[in-house]
Amino acid sequence: MAGRVSPTPGSAGFAATQWTVVLAAAQERSAGSDAADAAAAMATLCQTYWYPLYAYVRRSGHDAHAAEDLTQEFFARLLSKDYLASVDRRKGKFRSFLLASLKHFLANEWDRAKALKRGGGQRVLSLNAGDAESRFATISSESLSPEKSFDRQWAVTVLNQALERLQAEYAGDAAAVFQALKGFLTETETSRPYAVVARELDMTEAAIKSAVHRLRKRYRQLLRIQIAQTVASADEVEEEIRQLFEAFQG
Repeated sequence: MAGRVSPTPGSAGFAATQWTVVLAAAQERSAGSDAADAAAAMATLCQTYWYPLYAYVRRSGHDAHAAEDLTQEFFARLLSKDYLASVDRRKGKFRSFLLASLKHFLANEWDRAKALKRGGGQRVLSLNAGDAESRFATISSESLSPEKSFDRQWAVTVLNQALERLQAEYAGDAAAVFQALKGFLTETETSRPYAVVARELDMTEAAIKSAVHRLRKRYRQLLRIQIAQTVASADEVEEEIRQLFEAFQG
C-alpha cells in the first residue's frame, strides 16, 4: 500500500495512504481490486494498532482472556466483507473511527460477544496476548480512563512505529551510531554529553551534534509519515500530532 502515490480527492499533493484508500473505497462502494486494496489497507492498520484497543478493553474492566477474545471478535466483524458499510468519511481519523466502532461493539453486541468461549472466536489477526498483557501490566497502576489509556497507548504505538522505521534505516555499519544517538531523539538533554559519545564513536563533537540533528529531523519525518497513514487529509496531520502528545499530559 505504501507504493500508492495518487493524490487523495480534495487534498492536492497528499498521497493516498492506507486509511485514505479505505475511505475512498467506502465512499465509492467500489468492488474488485479497489475493494481488495482497501481490505488489505484496513487489515494492515488493524494489525499495527490493535494494542490500544486491547488496553481500552482491559481498562474497561475485562480480564486478559476476555479482552483477547473481545478484541479478536471485534476485528473479525470489522474485517468482514461488509465492513466498508460502516466507514464514515466524516469521522476523518482512523483512531476516532476505530474507538467509536469498538464502543459500539461493546455496548450493543455484548450479549453475543460475552458468549464466546476461550479460543472460540475467529482469529483474524496475529495478536501477541502475552506481550499485550505484559505491556498492560506496566500501565495498570495509572489512574486513566479507558479513553485516556487508549489515546496514550495509540501515541506510544505511533512513536514506536516511527522509531522502528528509523532504526531500520540505520542497519548494518550504522547500527552502532543509532544505538549511541537514539537517546538524543527527545528535545530534552540526555545524561550523556556529546563529548562522551564522540569519543565512543571516534567522531568529533561537532560531527555528533550534526548527526543528532539529522536523526531528529528524520524521526520527525517518519512520525509524520506514520500519522499520515491514519488521517484523511494532510491538514489533519499537525492536529493529530498535537493531540497525540497531549495524551501524555495529565
